[in-house]
Amino acid sequence: MGDEQYMQVALREAQKAFDNDEVPVGAIIVMNERVIAKAYNQVELLNDSTAHAEMMALTTAYNFLGAKYLPDATLYVTVEPCLMCSGAMFWGKIGRIVFGAYDEKNGYRRIAGTNNPFHPKTIITGGILEMECSKLMKDFFKSKRL
Repeated sequence: MGDEQYMQVALREAQKAFDNDEVPVGAIIVMNERVIAKAYNQVELLNDSTAHAEMMALTTAYNFLGAKYLPDATLYVTVEPCLMCSGAMFWGKIGRIVFGAYDEKNGYRRIAGTNNPFHPKTIITGGILEMECSKLMKDFFKSKRL
């Protein structure tokens, strides 16, 4: 599978968040062409501001592997990671991050600017299925304004 196919899996996770009245962000972690973790935002469900999809996926992957570092893994997330999640990915030494929609308001680029908040060896790719990922977010927030 390629980046777009894996992002489709992350989008299905984001749809679960949407269906549960959570901000619709989904994340998966892939190693050796195998999905080892899937997660979606659960901030409202758990009353935990750190229960972002990325954080949940990282914890699942660490537990699955029995390891605290993921240098050979790729994290796919439907929205650009925030600075908190970026920090967690830094400490986990994740090998690659692929995100869908850019987040001009809360994404890591807004806060970190030109500083890279990720591990120096981490490869970052943005804009994969950007339209689909962005639409889900827009639909969610539009429904809140009705």
